Amino acid sequence: QVQLVESGGGLVQVGGSLRLSCAASGFTLKDYAIGWFRQAPGTEREWVSCVSGSESNTFYADSVKGRFTISRDNAVNTGYLQIVAAKPEDTAVYYCGASQNGCYWVESEYDYWGRGTQVTVSS
Repeated sequence: QVQLVESGGGLVQVGGSLRLSCAASGFTLKDYAIGWFRQAPGTEREWVSCVSGSESNTFYADSVKGRFTISRDNAVNTGYLQIVAAKPEDTAVYYCGASQNGCYWVESEYDYWGRGTQVTVSS
């Protein structure tokens, strides 16, 4: 069964750090780019970051550049999103997706999705 499962979300204070994980099962994640998106209440889902498959090229939205770091460990079929210097506007449900077409900021290009993990940044 193909599955992506996010974990690592929670409550963090402004300026704090979190590391989100995206664990894949049922398929070989190294053949896919991993994208992270987020959705705050009352807003549309927005692209945050992406890491390509084996080449590990990384891309970031301007709003998170310098504070978020995306990575992957193909040996354990898992992707990561490190958040540092968290801001209240980072509060959202974070979703990971897997795209066989490479890194895109469009949801429709992703083949598989997780159910999300909540990140809440308190001030």
